[in-house]
Amino acid sequence: MLVYAGIDEAGYGPMFGPLCVGASVLVLEQYDPVNGEPDLWKILSSAICKTRSDRRKRIAVNDSKKLKSGSTPKGLKHLERGVLSFLAVAGTSKPVVDREFFDATKSSIPMNPWSSLETTLPLSVDPKSLQIDIACLARALQNSRVRCDWITCKAIDVKDYNMRTSLASKAALNFAMAMQLVESIARRWPEEHPRIMIDRHGGRIRYRQDLQLAWPEAKIQILAENDEMSRYRLDIDGRKVTMTFASKSDEKHMPVALASMVAKFTRELHMMRFNRYFASLVPDIKPTAGYVQDGRRFLKEIEPILAQNGLNRDVLVRNS
Repeated sequence: MLVYAGIDEAGYGPMFGPLCVGASVLVLEQYDPVNGEPDLWKILSSAICKTRSDRRKRIAVNDSKKLKSGSTPKGLKHLERGVLSFLAVAGTSKPVVDREFFDATKSSIPMNPWSSLETTLPLSVDPKSLQIDIACLARALQNSRVRCDWITCKAIDVKDYNMRTSLASKAALNFAMAMQLVESIARRWPEEHPRIMIDRHGGRIRYRQDLQLAWPEAKIQILAENDEMSRYRLDIDGRKVTMTFASKSDEKHMPVALASMVAKFTRELHMMRFNRYFASLVPDIKPTAGYVQDGRRFLKEIEPILAQNGLNRDVLVRNS
């Protein structure tokens, strides 16, 4: 058996909205881990592919940046289709509002005015077509003896982000969030020695010291530290985990691509609430994705109404 997991983030650089770190875990019941990491795109090829355009109408699973097209809900179609399909086969009933999605993925909703307005789901995928996608994916998983066991996402809102990055860098925060997900995976599968794939953080090659800080009592073996990958085997109180950091992991490991999609879709839903709230205060304001250049334009347009609505800029705008 192989517990094959991926972790990836979305929203590392913006000035508005949460930093989201997603994880997906797939279990291959009849796979020997000594054979290395499997190609799940190939194993599940009857149901999934990498491209948005597919004549067989399979579900696209890839780096979220390659699947999102434009800033409208329609541009999220492929992200939504993939995330909701895998969430359903993982045992979650189809969410009809974003709150149910956040509950299913354990993504918290901040207690602030601009996070209070719900969004109906699905955004752009036809519900009947989605049901067909879910059935097709479930059949491919069953035939391949593969399970999608867990889909989750940590979302750090601006208030928490600013508090935590005042004590450490945002790179340290991103790493800490990823390690929290590693710990959760290790606890959920304590007997199975999960293999966890993570994109390299800032192009770094060496992670042993930071891993030791995260788990001071763990025994850590360096398996590889080179241009291709950084791989470590950890023994955490008898729970074994092998963790691999590699560039472009979302192109090589399907669970990382799925984690990227989950993180991005989660962030997009949070930003929809954000934009809807400010549109109610500033008519005709153009929505923002929260990234710096457009974020400055957006901040300039909402600045006049912040004080009169009792909105604290310190919990609205990131400090780094």
